[in-house]
Amino acid sequence: MNITKEQIDELNAVVKVAVTKEDYFDKVESILKDYRKQANIPGFRKGQVPMGLIKKQYGKAVLVDEVNKLLQDNLNKYLTEEKLDVLGNPIPKQQDNFDWDAENFAFEFELGLAPKFEVDLKTKEALTHYKIVADDKMINEQVERIQKQYGKLISKSEVGKKDEVNGTFTNEAEEIDNKTVVEIEKIKNKKAVDSLLGKKVGDVVTLNTKDLFKEDYLLGSALGIETGKAKELDIEVSFTIEEINEKEPAKLDQELFDKLFGEGKVTSEEELKTRIKEDSEKQFEQQSDQKLLNDITEHFIETIKFDLPTEFLTKWIQTTGETPLTEEEAAEEFEKSEKGLRYQLIEGKIIEANEIQIQFDELKEFAKGFIKQQMAQFGQLDPKEEELDNIAARVLSNQDEVKRLSEQLMSQKLLTLYKEKANLKPKEVTYEDFVKEVYG
Repeated sequence: MNITKEQIDELNAVVKVAVTKEDYFDKVESILKDYRKQANIPGFRKGQVPMGLIKKQYGKAVLVDEVNKLLQDNLNKYLTEEKLDVLGNPIPKQQDNFDWDAENFAFEFELGLAPKFEVDLKTKEALTHYKIVADDKMINEQVERIQKQYGKLISKSEVGKKDEVNGTFTNEAEEIDNKTVVEIEKIKNKKAVDSLLGKKVGDVVTLNTKDLFKEDYLLGSALGIETGKAKELDIEVSFTIEEINEKEPAKLDQELFDKLFGEGKVTSEEELKTRIKEDSEKQFEQQSDQKLLNDITEHFIETIKFDLPTEFLTKWIQTTGETPLTEEEAAEEFEKSEKGLRYQLIEGKIIEANEIQIQFDELKEFAKGFIKQQMAQFGQLDPKEEELDNIAARVLSNQDEVKRLSEQLMSQKLLTLYKEKANLKPKEVTYEDFVKEVYG
C-alpha cells in the first residue's frame, strides 16, 4: 500500500492511497475459506461448497469490507506518523469510474489542516480581574437574614409593618386559589401595604397584582402561577387573612453560633461576621473566576487571527451528520460553530505549549472534592475517606462523568495558568457593584 500527500495550500491537502492486490488478497481468501467451512447451501454438504460459488455469493462484499478496513487503519496510521494536525475527518473524493472488479484500487481523501498560529498569554491589553469583597452592608444584611431565619414566630391580633401574614389569594376568572405567606416588608405597592395594615384574621383584602411585590418572582410564587404569566397580570385578587405572625429575631448567642457552624467554632458576633465575610468571598471568587475565564476566551477569539479551511469544514459538516444537509444548511451550521472551533484550537495550542496534562490520580482527587461539596449541602460535613474513594470510583467508571470532570479540571488548570501569566488588572468591587458592572 502506498500513501502520498498532495499539498493544495496551507489549509488543504489531498491524500492518495494506492491499494494493490497483495495488500488484501490473503486476508480476503482467509475470510472466504472460513465462510466456506460454515456455509449451508442446499445441494452441498457443509464445508464442501465450491469456492467459486462462495466467491460469487460473498466475494465482493468481503473485498469491499476488507479494503475499507485497510484504508481506515492505514490512513489513521499515516496521519499519526506524519503528525498531520487535521480538522474533522478525511472526506473521500467522489470517483465516478471506480471499479471494484479491478485488482488494484486508488482512493483520494480531502484533508482540512489546522492553521499555524501563536498564542501570547501576556496580552497587550490588560484584562480586568475582579476581586469581589463582602462589604459591611452585605454582612449586616446577612446577619439580619440569619436572625430572621432562626427567629421565633409570635402570634399577632392585627397586621403590622414587619409581620408575616398567612392567607389565600383567589381570583375566579384566572383560576387562582393559592395559600401562601406574605411578608409585609416585601410588598412594593404603598396602597397595598396601607390596605393590609391593621387588618385581622378573617378579613378579606382586595389587592392589585401590578407592582405588588418588590421582587417580580414573588408574585408568581404568591399566586401559584408561572413567573412569566404573573409578570403580565394586571388584575385584582382577593387575599383572605388566616394567620398573623411577627418574627422575633434570634439572639446572637452561642446557641445560634453552634447551630450554624458546629460547637465552639464561632464564639462572638465579630467572629460570625468574619466567617460570613470569608464564606461569601469564597463563593464570589467562583463568579469572578468564571468572568475572567469568559473574558480571556472572548479576547483570544477576537485578537488571535488565523484562517480556517472553511470550504472543507462546511463540506464535512454537510456529509458527516446523521441527516445530510444542504450546502446552505451546512454553511449556517459552520457559522454557528466557528467561534467554538477557533477557541478549541487556541485552547489546544495553550495546553500543548504549556504541557498541561491531567493525571488519573488528580482527576480522582478532583472528583472527591466535588463529591465532598455535594455531601456538605446535605449536612454530611465530615465523610470518611473510604466512602469518598468508593463514590469516586463509581463516578469515574462512567465515561460521560470522566469527560465532564476532566473538562472542569482542565478549565481550572487553564485559569491558574492565566492568573500566573496573563496581563491582568486587579479590581476590587462589592458584589452589588460587580453585578451592575458585569450584567448591567
